[in-house]
Amino acid sequence: MTLQLKVPDMACSACGEAIAKAIQAIDPTAKIQADPQTKLVSIETQVSQAAVKEAITTAGYSVA
Repeated sequence: MTLQLKVPDMACSACGEAIAKAIQAIDPTAKIQADPQTKLVSIETQVSQAAVKEAITTAGYSVA
């Protein structure tokens, strides 16, 4: 399943890396592309969208 989420707080590539690490903590096989310019995170994962959103918010970022 591919998810595309908007993360308005993502300001730089370090933010993208922090978000990627948070997602990989719940799904080590996830493929993640985070683009700080568009504020979009694309995730290929087997876990639910709710679990991914929770991981991102736990890492300190809001999900629109």
